Amino acid sequence: MPNTPSAAKRLRQSVTRRAKNRSTKTALRTLVRKVRESVAAKDIAESEAAFGTLVKKIDRASSKKVIHANAAARTKSRLTKAIKSIKA
Repeated sequence: MPNTPSAAKRLRQSVTRRAKNRSTKTALRTLVRKVRESVAAKDIAESEAAFGTLVKKIDRASSKKVIHANAAARTKSRLTKAIKSIKA
């Protein structure tokens, strides 16, 4: 239980931010799974479309500090490599 008005406000803010961040991370995991599934199915068109959507969301999450910048770069790099492997 917060003892000061400022602590009460910080609690309200952190609860709101946590909900938004959890929602964003869940959406990212879903998009990553869709890309990986389409790569496993060797569906180039679908994997590239899903990857385009994922890159936009992952860059947005990274810029808002929801995920670390290096984690975003690593995820994009690995998925790009996976998509290129099914093209060859």
